[in-house]
Amino acid sequence: MKPNTLMSLAIAGMVALSPVVTPVFADPVPFNADPADERLRPFTVDKEEYPFRSHWFERDGVAMHYIDEGEGFPIVLTHGNPDWSFLNRNIIKDMSAEARVIAYDLPGFGFSDTPEGFTWTPQEHAEWITALVNEHLELEEFILVVQDWGGPTGLSVATENADKIAGLVISNTWVWRPEGAMADFSAFMATPDMQTKILEENAFAGALMASGLNPVSQANPAITDAYAMPFPTPESRAGTAYFPVAISEQQEWVAAIEGKLDQFADIPVELIFGELDELLGTEEAIARWRGHFPQAPVQLLPAANHFTQEDSPESFGLSLRRLLSQIEGDND
Repeated sequence: MKPNTLMSLAIAGMVALSPVVTPVFADPVPFNADPADERLRPFTVDKEEYPFRSHWFERDGVAMHYIDEGEGFPIVLTHGNPDWSFLNRNIIKDMSAEARVIAYDLPGFGFSDTPEGFTWTPQEHAEWITALVNEHLELEEFILVVQDWGGPTGLSVATENADKIAGLVISNTWVWRPEGAMADFSAFMATPDMQTKILEENAFAGALMASGLNPVSQANPAITDAYAMPFPTPESRAGTAYFPVAISEQQEWVAAIEGKLDQFADIPVELIFGELDELLGTEEAIARWRGHFPQAPVQLLPAANHFTQEDSPESFGLSLRRLLSQIEGDND
């Protein structure tokens, strides 16, 4: 298989930057919303970049971490691979004065624990998201923001709880069988050499993640370290290694979600696309989403890559404020 441009960049980035060695120590001071909770975060993150106090959802003896900032109409921010709620930090800062903003860490990502026997499938992640929003937070209605694997996992939850979804923001994600460059990327990342680099050198959350960030973020160790530190051991990197494999291995489960999107025909939807993304910012991917939501406003970001929350958080603010205005108007 001849690598496409994205794969070539991945190889170059991993060779040039890996292995990423970032010392990881538990934050020595509890930083929780509940002052009586003495739980420690597993690593220390820059509190100017990520100033939010932690919330924890305990399920079967396992703790799922999430941020819950502000008051008002709930907005749930998803994340994919190899990131965590840190990716959404600037959206949280922007919107929490006007709404209740919730951003979770998937099991084994960010500050969340890894359940025993976890196999890292998107189905398992979706089960945890469902438990968080339904059982723990008991949300009756919310706006959902999806990107990367947050699309399949988040929209899986949404299609099973369609009556709770008041609005959607969709950015650089997919819910169909991989084709072309997307399928090639999955196959490439599943090769033994790439799996070894991910597991042994933290290459996905380190070098590859850094290479996909904008120059300002890429040059800031407080940001690049925050993405690398959740995965200090080969065992902790199993999720970052499996997600790209799952693009192909779990394609039937993912593709089934697309057939359920018509449930959202009557709710407001916003589309945001980083056009530098060679997998999910293409004309074909954009056209496919517009086919499902022809009335949705579309923001095309020519200077943004795959991680649109990092490159253009203001675009999400624009979309979310439009959705909130529509929802408030409908409720008047």
